[in-house]
Amino acid sequence: MIETTGEDRRFPPALADLARVEFDYDEDGGVDFEPYDAFDSAEETTDWIRHWTGNHELDGGVYRVFGQDGTGGLAAFWCVRPGLPLAEQPVVFLGSEGERGVVAANLSDFLWVLADGVGPLEIVEFGRYEGRPNPALTEIAEQYASTPRRAAREIVTGAQAEFPAFSQDLDELCR
Repeated sequence: MIETTGEDRRFPPALADLARVEFDYDEDGGVDFEPYDAFDSAEETTDWIRHWTGNHELDGGVYRVFGQDGTGGLAAFWCVRPGLPLAEQPVVFLGSEGERGVVAANLSDFLWVLADGVGPLEIVEFGRYEGRPNPALTEIAEQYASTPRRAAREIVTGAQAEFPAFSQDLDELCR
């Protein structure tokens, strides 16, 4: 487990810029994602993970929640890479009805996924990897991404292969 420090709760500039973009949600190819302009507090995150798992002994220290979908599913950094900065941690999605999955290996790849016109909900719940590319999100990815642009399917498949036990690990935390 990674220790929580004040420094790793600083909101990345790329996420702050995402919060200023209006996402085009419609049921036919849109992205149901509402980025935040700050992380949920440590207390809110702990409360959420305790309710999500039914395990009231947990704290939310390994998650930094930065967005949600319209049903209340949350997108977060999952801090499992000791010694690496927050932007190098995987991005995961935990849905309001128990859906869960790894979406990207890091913030850079997550930006490319969004630029391709898909979000965490679409990937995890519906297995959708193609959407309507968004020029504003592409511009943000081009500005901040440190990884090359790849198709969303390739990014997600690679991240899920790197963290194959994510769902099982969550199941073990549930009560």
